Amino acid sequence: MSFREVIISSNVKMELKLNYLVCRGEKNVKIHIPEISTLIIESTAVSITAALLCELVKNNVKIIFCDEKHSPHSELLPYYGSYNGSKRIKMQILWKENVKKEIWASIVKRKIEEQAKVLSEQNRKEESGKLFEYAKEVVKGDTTNREGHAAKLYFLTLFGESFSRGTFNKRNKYLNYGYAILLSAFNRAIAAHGYFTQLGIWHKNEYNDFNLSCDFMEPFRPVIDRIVLRFDETENTDYKLKLIDSLNVKTKIKGQVTTLENAIGIYVRSVIDALNTGDKELINFAEKYEL
Repeated sequence: MSFREVIISSNVKMELKLNYLVCRGEKNVKIHIPEISTLIIESTAVSITAALLCELVKNNVKIIFCDEKHSPHSELLPYYGSYNGSKRIKMQILWKENVKKEIWASIVKRKIEEQAKVLSEQNRKEESGKLFEYAKEVVKGDTTNREGHAAKLYFLTLFGESFSRGTFNKRNKYLNYGYAILLSAFNRAIAAHGYFTQLGIWHKNEYNDFNLSCDFMEPFRPVIDRIVLRFDETENTDYKLKLIDSLNVKTKIKGQVTTLENAIGIYVRSVIDALNTGDKELINFAEKYEL
Protein backbone atom coordinates (compact mmCIF):
# COMPACT_ATOMS: atom_id res chain seq x y z
CA MET A 1 0.00 0.00 0.00
CA SER A 2 1.38 3.44 -0.95
CA PHE A 3 1.90 5.79 1.97
CA ARG A 4 4.92 8.00 1.26
CA GLU A 5 4.72 11.63 0.14
CA VAL A 6 8.05 12.45 -1.50
CA ILE A 7 9.26 16.02 -2.18
CA ILE A 8 12.29 16.60 -4.42
CA SER A 9 13.64 20.07 -3.66
CA SER A 10 17.30 19.87 -4.72
CA ASN A 11 19.27 19.37 -7.93
CA VAL A 12 19.24 15.60 -8.44
CA LYS A 13 19.00 13.05 -11.20
CA MET A 14 16.05 10.66 -10.82
CA GLU A 15 15.98 7.27 -12.49
CA LEU A 16 14.43 3.82 -12.28
CA LYS A 17 16.31 0.80 -10.96
CA LEU A 18 14.71 -2.54 -10.06
CA ASN A 19 11.34 -0.96 -9.16
CA TYR A 20 13.02 1.71 -7.05
CA LEU A 21 13.07 5.46 -7.53
CA VAL A 22 16.74 6.40 -7.30
CA CYS A 23 17.82 9.99 -6.61
CA ARG A 24 21.46 10.72 -7.39
CA GLY A 25 22.90 13.91 -5.91
CA GLU A 26 25.09 14.77 -2.95
CA LYS A 27 23.58 11.66 -1.42
CA ASN A 28 22.02 8.71 -3.21
CA VAL A 29 18.52 7.78 -2.04
CA LYS A 30 16.38 4.78 -3.04
CA ILE A 31 12.62 4.54 -2.48
CA HIS A 32 10.48 1.52 -3.34
CA ILE A 33 7.96 2.79 -5.91
CA PRO A 34 4.89 0.86 -4.60
CA GLU A 35 5.34 2.75 -1.31
CA ILE A 36 4.97 6.18 -2.97
CA SER A 37 1.55 7.83 -3.09
CA THR A 38 2.62 11.35 -4.12
CA LEU A 39 5.78 12.71 -5.74
CA ILE A 40 6.23 16.48 -5.79
CA ILE A 41 9.11 17.73 -7.93
CA GLU A 42 9.71 21.14 -6.41
CA SER A 43 13.01 22.02 -8.05
CA THR A 44 13.14 22.98 -11.73
CA ALA A 45 16.76 21.75 -11.83
CA VAL A 46 15.74 18.08 -11.51
CA SER A 47 16.38 15.65 -14.37
CA ILE A 48 14.21 12.55 -14.62
CA THR A 49 14.15 9.58 -16.99
CA ALA A 50 11.14 8.66 -19.10
CA ALA A 51 11.39 5.08 -17.83
CA LEU A 52 10.90 6.28 -14.26
CA LEU A 53 7.93 8.48 -15.19
CA CYS A 54 6.23 5.57 -16.96
CA GLU A 55 6.74 3.26 -14.00
CA LEU A 56 5.43 5.85 -11.56
CA VAL A 57 2.28 6.32 -13.64
CA LYS A 58 1.76 2.54 -13.85
CA ASN A 59 1.85 2.46 -10.05
CA ASN A 60 -0.74 5.27 -9.78
CA VAL A 61 1.74 7.66 -8.19
CA LYS A 62 0.48 11.24 -8.17
CA ILE A 63 3.24 13.31 -9.85
CA ILE A 64 3.14 17.08 -9.34
CA PHE A 65 5.58 19.54 -10.93
CA CYS A 66 6.28 22.94 -9.36
CA ASP A 67 7.32 26.17 -11.05
CA GLU A 68 10.29 28.44 -10.29
CA LYS A 69 8.37 29.84 -7.28
CA HIS A 70 8.01 26.31 -5.86
CA SER A 71 4.23 26.37 -6.34
CA PRO A 72 2.36 23.40 -7.89
CA HIS A 73 2.09 24.09 -11.60
CA SER A 74 1.14 20.90 -13.43
CA GLU A 75 0.86 17.16 -13.04
CA LEU A 76 1.18 13.94 -14.96
CA LEU A 77 -1.95 11.90 -15.65
CA PRO A 78 -2.33 8.66 -17.62
CA TYR A 79 -4.24 8.62 -20.90
CA TYR A 80 -6.02 5.43 -19.97
CA GLY A 81 -7.59 5.43 -16.52
CA SER A 82 -10.33 2.93 -17.36
CA TYR A 83 -10.70 -0.08 -19.63
CA ASN A 84 -13.84 1.42 -21.23
CA GLY A 85 -12.78 5.05 -21.29
CA SER A 86 -14.26 5.74 -24.74
CA LYS A 87 -17.72 4.72 -23.55
CA ARG A 88 -17.47 6.86 -20.44
CA ILE A 89 -16.33 9.92 -22.35
CA LYS A 90 -19.34 9.56 -24.66
CA MET A 91 -21.57 9.41 -21.56
CA GLN A 92 -19.87 12.51 -20.16
CA ILE A 93 -20.52 14.46 -23.37
CA LEU A 94 -24.21 13.50 -23.18
CA TRP A 95 -24.77 14.69 -19.59
CA LYS A 96 -27.97 16.73 -19.65
CA GLU A 97 -27.74 20.44 -18.93
CA ASN A 98 -30.59 20.49 -16.41
CA VAL A 99 -29.00 17.56 -14.54
CA LYS A 100 -25.64 19.34 -14.44
CA LYS A 101 -27.34 22.41 -12.97
CA GLU A 102 -29.04 20.33 -10.27
CA ILE A 103 -25.82 18.56 -9.36
CA TRP A 104 -23.95 21.88 -9.25
CA ALA A 105 -26.58 23.29 -6.89
CA SER A 106 -26.09 20.30 -4.57
CA ILE A 107 -22.32 20.77 -4.63
CA VAL A 108 -22.56 24.50 -3.91
CA LYS A 109 -25.02 23.93 -1.08
CA ARG A 110 -22.72 21.44 0.61
CA LYS A 111 -19.70 23.70 0.11
CA ILE A 112 -21.46 26.60 1.85
CA GLU A 113 -22.61 24.31 4.67
CA GLU A 114 -19.00 23.17 5.20
CA GLN A 115 -17.86 26.79 5.25
CA ALA A 116 -20.54 27.54 7.83
CA LYS A 117 -19.23 24.72 10.01
CA VAL A 118 -15.72 26.19 9.88
CA LEU A 119 -17.04 29.56 11.06
CA SER A 120 -19.01 27.85 13.81
CA GLU A 121 -15.83 26.14 14.99
CA GLN A 122 -14.25 29.61 15.19
CA ASN A 123 -17.16 30.79 17.41
CA ARG A 124 -18.48 33.09 14.69
CA LYS A 125 -22.07 31.99 15.24
CA GLU A 126 -23.76 34.97 13.57
CA GLU A 127 -21.77 34.67 10.34
CA SER A 128 -22.12 30.89 10.42
CA GLY A 129 -25.89 31.28 10.65
CA LYS A 130 -25.87 33.57 7.61
CA LEU A 131 -23.99 30.97 5.59
CA PHE A 132 -26.47 28.26 6.54
CA GLU A 133 -29.20 30.61 5.28
CA TYR A 134 -27.29 31.12 2.03
CA ALA A 135 -27.10 27.33 1.65
CA LYS A 136 -30.88 27.05 1.93
CA GLU A 137 -31.28 29.69 -0.78
CA VAL A 138 -29.21 27.87 -3.44
CA VAL A 139 -31.26 27.21 -6.57
CA LYS A 140 -30.62 25.08 -9.67
CA GLY A 141 -27.43 26.26 -11.33
CA ASP A 142 -26.88 28.71 -8.45
CA THR A 143 -28.19 31.50 -10.66
CA THR A 144 -28.41 33.83 -7.63
CA ASN A 145 -24.68 33.30 -6.92
CA ARG A 146 -25.06 32.21 -3.32
CA GLU A 147 -21.60 30.67 -3.66
CA GLY A 148 -19.98 34.02 -4.37
CA HIS A 149 -21.82 35.85 -1.59
CA ALA A 150 -20.96 33.09 0.89
CA ALA A 151 -17.28 33.08 -0.12
CA LYS A 152 -16.92 36.82 0.45
CA LEU A 153 -18.42 36.67 3.95
CA TYR A 154 -16.54 33.47 4.75
CA PHE A 155 -13.01 34.67 3.96
CA LEU A 156 -13.48 38.12 5.46
CA THR A 157 -14.70 36.49 8.67
CA LEU A 158 -11.85 33.99 8.78
CA PHE A 159 -8.93 36.24 7.88
CA GLY A 160 -10.09 39.83 8.47
CA GLU A 161 -11.71 42.68 6.55
CA SER A 162 -8.52 43.45 4.61
CA PHE A 163 -8.14 39.91 3.26
CA SER A 164 -8.63 39.22 -0.44
CA ARG A 165 -8.14 35.95 -2.31
CA GLY A 166 -6.69 37.95 -5.20
CA THR A 167 -3.66 39.32 -3.34
CA PHE A 168 -0.32 37.71 -2.60
CA ASN A 169 0.27 37.03 1.09
CA LYS A 170 1.22 34.09 3.28
CA ARG A 171 -2.38 33.01 3.85
CA ASN A 172 -3.10 32.85 0.14
CA LYS A 173 0.22 31.07 -0.50
CA TYR A 174 -0.78 28.35 1.95
CA LEU A 175 -4.34 28.14 0.61
CA ASN A 176 -3.21 27.97 -3.01
CA TYR A 177 -0.73 25.21 -2.26
CA GLY A 178 -3.30 23.21 -0.33
CA TYR A 179 -5.97 23.64 -3.00
CA ALA A 180 -3.47 22.49 -5.64
CA ILE A 181 -2.81 19.31 -3.67
CA LEU A 182 -6.56 18.77 -3.33
CA LEU A 183 -7.10 19.42 -7.04
CA SER A 184 -4.47 16.84 -7.98
CA ALA A 185 -6.30 14.21 -5.92
CA PHE A 186 -9.52 14.94 -7.81
CA ASN A 187 -7.72 14.85 -11.16
CA ARG A 188 -6.41 11.40 -10.40
CA ALA A 189 -9.79 10.11 -9.17
CA ILE A 190 -11.64 11.40 -12.24
CA ALA A 191 -9.02 10.09 -14.67
CA ALA A 192 -9.09 6.69 -12.93
CA HIS A 193 -12.79 6.42 -13.78
CA GLY A 194 -12.14 7.19 -17.45
CA TYR A 195 -13.58 10.70 -17.64
CA PHE A 196 -12.15 13.96 -18.98
CA THR A 197 -11.12 16.53 -16.39
CA GLN A 198 -11.44 19.24 -19.04
CA LEU A 199 -15.23 18.95 -19.46
CA GLY A 200 -16.79 20.60 -16.42
CA ILE A 201 -20.40 20.88 -15.36
CA TRP A 202 -20.00 24.52 -14.25
CA HIS A 203 -16.39 25.59 -14.77
CA LYS A 204 -15.92 25.97 -18.53
CA ASN A 205 -12.67 27.88 -18.95
CA GLU A 206 -11.12 26.83 -22.27
CA TYR A 207 -7.64 27.31 -20.77
CA ASN A 208 -8.32 25.12 -17.73
CA ASP A 209 -7.56 21.43 -18.17
CA PHE A 210 -9.22 20.61 -14.86
CA ASN A 211 -12.71 22.14 -15.09
CA LEU A 212 -14.49 19.03 -13.82
CA SER A 213 -12.05 18.62 -10.94
CA CYS A 214 -12.63 22.26 -9.97
CA ASP A 215 -16.37 21.54 -9.92
CA PHE A 216 -16.16 18.39 -7.84
CA MET A 217 -13.62 19.61 -5.27
CA GLU A 218 -15.61 22.61 -3.99
CA PRO A 219 -17.12 20.99 -0.83
CA PHE A 220 -13.66 19.75 0.21
CA ARG A 221 -11.90 23.13 0.18
CA PRO A 222 -12.79 23.87 3.83
CA VAL A 223 -10.54 20.97 4.88
CA ILE A 224 -7.58 22.99 3.60
CA ASP A 225 -8.96 26.14 5.23
CA ARG A 226 -9.05 24.41 8.63
CA ILE A 227 -5.40 23.37 8.29
CA VAL A 228 -4.26 26.84 7.18
CA LEU A 229 -6.10 28.42 10.12
CA ARG A 230 -3.68 26.56 12.39
CA PHE A 231 -0.66 28.24 10.82
CA ASP A 232 0.60 31.40 12.50
CA GLU A 233 1.30 34.66 10.69
CA THR A 234 5.03 33.99 10.45
CA GLU A 235 6.68 31.73 7.89
CA ASN A 236 5.79 28.07 8.34
CA THR A 237 8.69 26.19 6.79
CA ASP A 238 6.89 22.85 7.03
CA TYR A 239 3.57 24.02 5.56
CA LYS A 240 4.03 21.95 2.40
CA LEU A 241 4.39 18.69 4.28
CA LYS A 242 1.38 19.51 6.44
CA LEU A 243 -0.76 20.34 3.42
CA ILE A 244 0.37 17.26 1.50
CA ASP A 245 -0.57 15.22 4.55
CA SER A 246 -4.11 16.63 4.31
CA LEU A 247 -4.91 13.70 2.01
CA ASN A 248 -4.50 11.43 5.05
CA VAL A 249 -7.06 13.30 7.17
CA LYS A 250 -9.54 10.83 8.66
CA THR A 251 -12.83 11.33 6.86
CA LYS A 252 -16.24 9.80 7.48
CA ILE A 253 -18.23 8.99 4.36
CA LYS A 254 -21.03 6.49 3.81
CA GLY A 255 -20.88 5.76 7.54
CA GLN A 256 -17.25 4.61 7.43
CA VAL A 257 -13.99 6.33 8.38
CA THR A 258 -11.21 6.38 5.80
CA THR A 259 -8.56 8.79 4.51
CA LEU A 260 -9.51 11.98 2.71
CA GLU A 261 -7.99 10.66 -0.50
CA ASN A 262 -10.09 7.48 -0.37
CA ALA A 263 -13.17 9.55 0.48
CA ILE A 264 -12.53 11.68 -2.60
CA GLY A 265 -12.60 8.52 -4.73
CA ILE A 266 -15.93 7.44 -3.21
CA TYR A 267 -17.42 10.92 -3.63
CA VAL A 268 -16.23 11.28 -7.25
CA ARG A 269 -17.76 7.93 -8.18
CA SER A 270 -21.08 8.95 -6.61
CA VAL A 271 -21.21 12.33 -8.39
CA ILE A 272 -20.51 10.64 -11.71
CA ASP A 273 -23.30 8.13 -11.00
CA ALA A 274 -25.62 11.04 -10.22
CA LEU A 275 -24.74 12.76 -13.50
CA ASN A 276 -25.19 9.55 -15.51
CA THR A 277 -28.59 8.74 -13.95
CA GLY A 278 -29.95 12.20 -13.21
CA ASP A 279 -30.42 11.29 -9.53
CA LYS A 280 -28.68 13.81 -7.25
CA GLU A 281 -29.59 11.69 -4.21
CA LEU A 282 -26.82 9.29 -5.20
CA ILE A 283 -24.12 11.78 -4.18
CA ASN A 284 -22.13 10.70 -1.12
CA PHE A 285 -20.73 13.80 0.56
CA ALA A 286 -18.17 13.55 3.32
CA GLU A 287 -19.93 13.57 6.70
CA LYS A 288 -17.11 14.50 9.07
CA TYR A 289 -13.39 15.27 9.20
CA GLU A 290 -11.04 14.47 12.06
CA LEU A 291 -8.25 17.03 11.97
